[in-house]
Amino acid sequence: MAGRRNSGVLAIWAEAQRQQQRREEARWRAEEAELRRREREQREAQREAARTEREAQRAYQQSREAEAARRTAELEARVQELRGLLAAGLASPGFGPQALLAPRPVPPFDPGPLGTPVPMPDQASAVYHVPPPDAVQARNPGVRRQYEQYLAQARARFEQDWYAAQAREADRQQRLAAYHREYLAWAERFRREEDERAARTEELLRRLRAGEPEAVQEYFTAGLYASAAWPEGFPHRLAAAWDVAGRQLVVNWELPGPDVVPSASRVRYVKTDDREAEVARPATERKALYREVLAQSALRVAAELFRADQGGVLDSVVLNGFVLGIDPATGREAERFLSTLTVGRADFAELALDRVAPVECFLGLGGKLSARPERLDEVKPDRLPESVGGASAGHFGEDEPDLFEMDPIEFEELIAELFRLRGFRVMTTARSGDVGVDVIAEDLDPVTGGRIVIQAKRYKRTVPPTAVRDLESTVRHHGAIKGILVTTAGFGRGSYSYIEGKPLTLVSGPELVELLAEQGLRGRLGGGTGGAKAAGTSGGNGSDSGAGTGRESGAGTGGRSSEGAGGTAPAGAGEAAASSALTVSWQSRTAGGDPVELDVTAFLCAGGRVLSDEHFVFFNNPQDPDGTVRLHPTRSVPGEPTRSARLALDLRRLPAAVDEVVVAVSAEEDEHPALPLGQVYGLSVAASYGPGAAGPARWPGANGGLADSAMLLGSFRRADGGWRFTPSGRAVTNGLAGLATAFGVAVE
Repeated sequence: MAGRRNSGVLAIWAEAQRQQQRREEARWRAEEAELRRREREQREAQREAARTEREAQRAYQQSREAEAARRTAELEARVQELRGLLAAGLASPGFGPQALLAPRPVPPFDPGPLGTPVPMPDQASAVYHVPPPDAVQARNPGVRRQYEQYLAQARARFEQDWYAAQAREADRQQRLAAYHREYLAWAERFRREEDERAARTEELLRRLRAGEPEAVQEYFTAGLYASAAWPEGFPHRLAAAWDVAGRQLVVNWELPGPDVVPSASRVRYVKTDDREAEVARPATERKALYREVLAQSALRVAAELFRADQGGVLDSVVLNGFVLGIDPATGREAERFLSTLTVGRADFAELALDRVAPVECFLGLGGKLSARPERLDEVKPDRLPESVGGASAGHFGEDEPDLFEMDPIEFEELIAELFRLRGFRVMTTARSGDVGVDVIAEDLDPVTGGRIVIQAKRYKRTVPPTAVRDLESTVRHHGAIKGILVTTAGFGRGSYSYIEGKPLTLVSGPELVELLAEQGLRGRLGGGTGGAKAAGTSGGNGSDSGAGTGRESGAGTGGRSSEGAGGTAPAGAGEAAASSALTVSWQSRTAGGDPVELDVTAFLCAGGRVLSDEHFVFFNNPQDPDGTVRLHPTRSVPGEPTRSARLALDLRRLPAAVDEVVVAVSAEEDEHPALPLGQVYGLSVAASYGPGAAGPARWPGANGGLADSAMLLGSFRRADGGWRFTPSGRAVTNGLAGLATAFGVAVE
């Protein structure tokens, strides 16, 4: 039976159901396709993120590897610099009379910003232009009046700006003329000083040719000081003596320590730990390289001496190379001689120094080199400067030179050495070719450093203010960050007022003597000791200058005390009246060779607390308000590797409320963490007592094994109508701040 097509209501319903099913299926297919698309996009995003992360990780690792490679390159460059020590010296310009006699031209006038005229306003510029109305607007009376008003305002602005510019230009020309007059006066002084310097230099060279011992020593030590192209960190300290009869120069030359050779051979990046690891340089390689440095240093110094001896003064030289280290027999810092060489001019002239093997050449000349220099094993010097008759040059001599009578060039060298020992890179103008200054110092700090110009004036009377103003001009001319004027005399109040807010520093004679002593250098101002003369000459100036010198303000304190005495008492009379004094001394270096600086402090107490913050005596407040307790600047003990600080006390003048004066010591906190006092050697206290005071004359500091950076040395206490000092040794935590807090000083 044949089928037939359904029709009617059911057929319509069935078709509607079928269409609905198709739509649902299409929607499901679309949703599933959208879900798959999103999954694909998510997977792609994940793959992209992983790829980006891998690339970022790879870039980070590459940067760390590059940093390790850079450090390795620095190590290799340092080693190459050490291996090329002799070659660099041979390639550098030699010191000789021509360097001293080379004329220094007067620098041309540089007006700086004053040389640029003030630009005049241009009336045709757009600033003063008022666009006219068009033809249609021009027929409007209101528009014409507004336009004319704008024109008048623009003309008024132009005239006002023009007159203001004319006034600025007139002021500029006036200041330029004044500055040019200052330059002409300065240039004239420069020419006179240059003529005087040339005359002094000619006299020195004449004395050198005559073989005068002082001239020979001065000339050759200046040549060694002038030596350039030494690697960073190499010292320039020396002592020299001239044997007239044997025509032999004997030199002690300081060498760098074994740590000048890098302990690492390379740096590698460890990916697994994300760190840089240093690969140690073999001990045998370090030892061989250090011996090579010692040999090259000696050969280079000998070459520089013979090159400088253009007049044939030297027949031979003795070179003793030393380092500063701890003597294991005494535990004290001492000079450890690691090399010695005696060589004649003829033998040295036969060498082809640019082709020699340094160690073999040194030994072939008969030199002696430490077999284990890394352990500071010594050799016996062939001859020492002190064994030569007469005085030694350098800063190891026995006599304190009179700064007033010192030769000007020698005085400049002394100032240069002072700043060199204070951590600056220094040159004197005689060898640098620079102009307008006596000494050029360079602060190597990468953030605050820069060039510093230093003028050295040997005056016996107050330095005139014009010299201070000249210093400012010199600083500006040379583009320096600071100027320092050092003198053997003093400065007036006008000079100190003038430098306020300017990058200028004034160092008076008394302050200079103190600074020299701090660095182990010697100098005095006229008869007697440097300190005695300082007290008698500084007057009120010391007090002015000391106000802002920080740790060096003790120099100014000396000026105030002499002024308080009326200027009539002999030097030292104030301290004699004080009667009691404590001297704290210590070794200047640790066993590892690091420098040691300690701060001595005193607290004037009532009931265990200071009377006031002003009764806390330390480096920034070197005396109490009544001047009864005074702290002298820390200084080096001449001839010994020792530092000391002196505390003077006039116990009879102490305020009645004071029942105890506590004395303490702490390590300087310029670097963190502060040095534990247990690492300080030779800490001791010596005392002298006046009437009504008693106590031990000397006792050790009792700091052995102390992990803290501060301790109490003892205290003066009232007893039986007088005072008695009782030693202590109690440790105090948190250094100087801990001491101040313990005795009630307000610490910010």
